Amino acid sequence: MTSHSLSPLAPGRLRLVILAMSLGAFAIGTTEFASMGLLPQIARDLEVSIPQAGMLITLYALGVVVGAPLVTIAAVRIPRARLLVLLIALIGLGNLLSAMALDFTMLAAARFLSGLPHGAYFGVASLVAARLSPAGQRARSVSLVMLGLTIATMLGVPASTALGQSVGWRSAYVIVVVIAAATTFAVWRLVPEPANPARAGGSAGGAAGASGSIRAELGALRRVQVWFALGIGAIGFGGMFAVYSYIGEIVPGVMGLGERAVPVALFVFGLGMTLGNLLAGRLADRSVYGTIFLGLIGMAVSLAVFALVAENPIAGILLLLAVAVTSQMMGPSLQLFLLDASPDAPSLAAALHHSALNIGNSLGAALGAGVLAAGWGLLAPAWTGVVLAVLGLGIAGWSFLVHRRQQSSAAAESEAAEAAVVSAPC
Repeated sequence: MTSHSLSPLAPGRLRLVILAMSLGAFAIGTTEFASMGLLPQIARDLEVSIPQAGMLITLYALGVVVGAPLVTIAAVRIPRARLLVLLIALIGLGNLLSAMALDFTMLAAARFLSGLPHGAYFGVASLVAARLSPAGQRARSVSLVMLGLTIATMLGVPASTALGQSVGWRSAYVIVVVIAAATTFAVWRLVPEPANPARAGGSAGGAAGASGSIRAELGALRRVQVWFALGIGAIGFGGMFAVYSYIGEIVPGVMGLGERAVPVALFVFGLGMTLGNLLAGRLADRSVYGTIFLGLIGMAVSLAVFALVAENPIAGILLLLAVAVTSQMMGPSLQLFLLDASPDAPSLAAALHHSALNIGNSLGAALGAGVLAAGWGLLAPAWTGVVLAVLGLGIAGWSFLVHRRQQSSAAAESEAAEAAVVSAPC
């Protein structure tokens, strides 16, 4: 683990490294969403109401939002590969505490602690995957790391939920502990320390060569494109969560299917997220902006069509698949966007991506709850999602215009410098 990689890894070695980091993403995806399906069991066992139990989801998301920047800054001088080991071990510890919680207060604290390493893990794993990959395959490698998260929504969450319903909710967290332990060992054995491009040609040894400084990482917050990317994630991605959060009500209440069809709908949604993640990995290597635009436009259109045809169960399920595919196209694209927007402070920028996505999670769910409470019907969250996707598209368009102006200014400065060199006397 301590060896430095000064060039892209061989394809076979790179696949093993990505698989190790993706296993951690699977553990995180499982623990993030499994609580949703086990709220009734947790509420009964700990003698709290369903709304109180729902705070566990909010506290985990809050841990992600707070932890992504704080953990990244605190660990800025730790070599990236070593930091990955520490982060996934902390995730395992948080889930062990969740499984051992004696009352609701202890469980709430454990869920918050479990969320703290989430964003930093994905940020560092994405950075490591990008730096160890050939130039034309960086987005694909990032998407493969994220694949563990989307597969978790398709397989890990339903499986852990079913086990939790059968033998107790604590078992779902125990599964995550086992997966996190396996990931810790795999990352420790397989993942090399990537070289820091900013220090290429200089000393590549030690922690400094692999990480950076607090001041450098905070410099990411001075870059306007970083804020554009975070806005796209927090608002545009919220469009998907406006619907995803209420599938349990929409499937029986609008499509006319029974509650037993809800796991099927969740599986379809997870399948769509997996497909969208893989698709984005290929498209974003060609055009990051193009993939972001395609994802936002596709999400807005599919949400609108879903709202119009959801009463037909077959059409509704197919449109849920389309919503999942198009929304997930933004995940790897925005991650790569942030890495490129802040090359000298990539760890914080990449980690903030997951803070933004969890803000989108909360925003979409909250606005969906608001329109439902207003009595606008079960399809109102879909129209809310359309509005959020369109707003995200507007932010992306603004970002693109600023990017073009920055490119034009840089080109003009380069031409002026070349002209000055040519006209200088010998």
